[in-house]
Amino acid sequence: MKVLACDGIHEDGLALFRDAGWDVLVANEPIKDPQVLALALADVDAVLVRSATKVPAEALVNVPNLKVIGRAGAGVDTIDVEAATAKGIAVMNAPDGNTLAAAEHAISLLFALARHIPRADAGMKAGEWPKAGLTGFELEGKKLGVIGLGRIGGTVARKAQGIGMEVAAYDPFLPAAAAGKGSVPLKTLDELLAWADIVTLHIPRTRDTTNLLSEERMRAMKQGAYIINAARGGLVDEAALLRLLDEGQIAGAALDTFATEPLQAESPLRKHPKLILTPHLGASTSEAQQAVSTILARQIIDFVATGAVAGCVNLPPLTAEAAREVGPWMPLMTALGKLAARLVDAPTKLTITYAGRTEALDTRPLTRLLVAALLGTHSGRVTPVNALQEAAGRGLVVAETVGGDGDGFDRLLRIRVEGGKKPREIEATLHRGPRVVRLDGVEIEFDPQASVLLMRNEDRPGMIGTVGSLLGSAGINIVNFALGAAGDGQARAAITVDQPLSDQQLDTLRATPGVLSLQQV
Repeated sequence: MKVLACDGIHEDGLALFRDAGWDVLVANEPIKDPQVLALALADVDAVLVRSATKVPAEALVNVPNLKVIGRAGAGVDTIDVEAATAKGIAVMNAPDGNTLAAAEHAISLLFALARHIPRADAGMKAGEWPKAGLTGFELEGKKLGVIGLGRIGGTVARKAQGIGMEVAAYDPFLPAAAAGKGSVPLKTLDELLAWADIVTLHIPRTRDTTNLLSEERMRAMKQGAYIINAARGGLVDEAALLRLLDEGQIAGAALDTFATEPLQAESPLRKHPKLILTPHLGASTSEAQQAVSTILARQIIDFVATGAVAGCVNLPPLTAEAAREVGPWMPLMTALGKLAARLVDAPTKLTITYAGRTEALDTRPLTRLLVAALLGTHSGRVTPVNALQEAAGRGLVVAETVGGDGDGFDRLLRIRVEGGKKPREIEATLHRGPRVVRLDGVEIEFDPQASVLLMRNEDRPGMIGTVGSLLGSAGINIVNFALGAAGDGQARAAITVDQPLSDQQLDTLRATPGVLSLQQV
């Protein structure tokens, strides 16, 4: 496996890749040109970025080996997640690693605004005694409006309460029912803006949150209010902010992130006396960089090795408990998907039933694994990331049901695949190991991960001996021979062998009297 690290990823994370046997390539500087990035990604399995190297769709056109894009931080707005998903590429982040760093930076900007610290420092270093005009204000008793009450916003709220501020919040991602249930009261956005003395933003940038603080909304704020944005660039209308600072509607603002980064040298934001600017330092502590790099490395290594999806933004999340329940089923789902693909060449409908005790089983990653294996054997690159999208594009209807009788098994998986002359049905379980227990209603047990011959034959004496002799003379050892009567004068057999058969050997068996069909899976 090979990983490309861009933007100065911490060495502790890279060491974890090396310890796991990965080849680590390090870009000496951010890769800004999408075409250059595309060439760099052509033969790597994973890429690590921060905010400097962006990953647009054009960089993902020809990346046959790329499995994961990892963002060493929280925001993934510099990555075209939709394009990555269409390619079956997982996008991961490490939002917990820089929570404290980002929250503390927002608090530091809060103090800097309140006491004019940057202007005072600049004047002192210029040989002045700039006391006049730098009268500040006390934070205790002031009203802080927090937009976004996630990990970082929640930490900012807690620290602000600790210095005596009155705190309320608006969170576009929390349901209205959450209001009043925590230590921070929730308000609507309009209520919060009219109430707060200082507003601080802690939300991702999306289509809905771009320019969330528009000119209209900033005019609705208190006269002389302050704004802090240490989240993502583009949440505040920068041109409107400059106008309102000039008018005095907004008394001051502190910005750590900008709509365009790096901030242009000629930007009027740089010269405004009521602005405090920092160059996207929210996560720039040694502790945060070490933490996000190691968290991300572990996530990517586990994902490639086991399919674990911690920190993946374009796959359903799994709790640790759910992952323990799902883990043993994952190899079986892949094997069953491949088996189903051999049974039906052009599937049009897939019905999956999780029967028995399924209350602790998160079926979402399992269904995606099965669909990916079913479609991946036909054409194109299909992974659990884009499996359902690919299924819809190819006209495969995927239906899933949970619950029902397990027919004596603790958990029983029923798969029905339509699209051939007649539907094919597979029933499988983990009882006594991963195994199919019925095929097309006939009770025959076999391990779908092994080399198996599926045979339909006349139900008459001597068939087992004849087939066994032919395999023996070809040097093929029979590991298991499972036979079940179909009740129509025919029988079904699953013959597990120690090695795959050649085409010539298969043709010899198919020509044997009494053998009606034979398929190697």
